[in-house]
Amino acid sequence: MQGIEDTLGIAVVDLLAIAAGVVAFLVMYAIYQAALVKDPMKGRVKSLQSRRDALKAGLMTTSKRRSPVKKVDGVGAMRKLADKLQLLQKEQTAKISMQLTQAGIRSSDALVIFQVARLTMPLIMGLVAVALFYGMGIMPNQANMYPVFSMAAVLLGFKLPDIYVANLKAKRTDAIRKSLPDALDLLVVCAEAGLTLDSALNRVAKELGRASPELSDEFSLTAIELGFLPERRQALLNLSERVDLPALRGVVTTLVQSERYGTPLATSLRVLSAEFRNERLMKAEEKAARLPATLTVPLILFILPTLFVVLLGPAACKVADNFIGKT
Repeated sequence: MQGIEDTLGIAVVDLLAIAAGVVAFLVMYAIYQAALVKDPMKGRVKSLQSRRDALKAGLMTTSKRRSPVKKVDGVGAMRKLADKLQLLQKEQTAKISMQLTQAGIRSSDALVIFQVARLTMPLIMGLVAVALFYGMGIMPNQANMYPVFSMAAVLLGFKLPDIYVANLKAKRTDAIRKSLPDALDLLVVCAEAGLTLDSALNRVAKELGRASPELSDEFSLTAIELGFLPERRQALLNLSERVDLPALRGVVTTLVQSERYGTPLATSLRVLSAEFRNERLMKAEEKAARLPATLTVPLILFILPTLFVVLLGPAACKVADNFIGKT
């Protein structure tokens, strides 16, 4: 304990109090998340209606801009700052806009907030690091490393928005990948029942509304764009742009060919569905095969020492008592 106090420059009682507060906050947050019943459909209907109204009014282009949602309060000052610093130039923001869209963030103010966050987070993290190291004197034994730690905090602040968006994108893409075979099966059923592509997408989106809100949202947007965009092919290509998933791009290619050449849709989708299910099964088998190697380190560090203590502890105590009694 004294070594920790000497290293961090904080009393042990204060460290325990901070740790207890963090643990209590995490427990309360976990209870709140468990008790809160989230509705995956909340807000989605309004967003889709906004997209439909925008397309109907002709306020958006066919490919690049997305459906506006309710603007966030207080974004006006951020937008003025971004315009003043030229953070919203088209050549700089095209890739960022695509990443935000693929992460499921379609707000018209998302780009402004992201750019301002990338500008301000390094400053905030740097000020926090200076306050902790030079103000509170944390880790006094490492005082010569304070500049390095401060620069690392600034770099972390610069990368935090990118890490957050990349994490959202990865989770959303993985959720869509898992639910895609089921969606294709439903599309096959709808196609064999005689529904058009627009009606089939709407029906599948309705059925998957709670099981997979991400894929349901994408199918609903695609169905809306199929009804309003002058080129149906562009609506399908927009779907492949909004989701960075090779499997979905294959589905889009199949749908485009079916729209163009009139090929049977149900047969192609059934083949793709079977292929994706096999791919998902192979990935599960791959994870299962890696499991023994992954568990080796936890087994050696945590399980085996405890097992040795439980098995050999009583025998060791008995041997020690016998030797002590004889002496």
